[in-house]
Amino acid sequence: MAKKSQLARNNKRIKLVAQFAAKRAALKKAGDFEALQKLPKNSSPVRIKNRCSITGRSKSYMRQFGISRQQFREMARRGELPGVTKASW
Repeated sequence: MAKKSQLARNNKRIKLVAQFAAKRAALKKAGDFEALQKLPKNSSPVRIKNRCSITGRSKSYMRQFGISRQQFREMARRGELPGVTKASW
């Protein structure tokens, strides 16, 4: 499990991105890069970290499922992921 402070920081960034998305898009379209620089740093979508939705782990994140590889293995073994089966040959 990730530290709660890291999860809270990432959630704060997600909220800021949503809050400033329209303003950021308008400034980019207008080409006003000086005003774009004055927006909060954390309102940039690049600063959001992909994290496992179950454990909050940031490493070995699988985009297609939104979880880390450890959680993927456990859920696939239990049959909780539709369309995913254990390979055998």
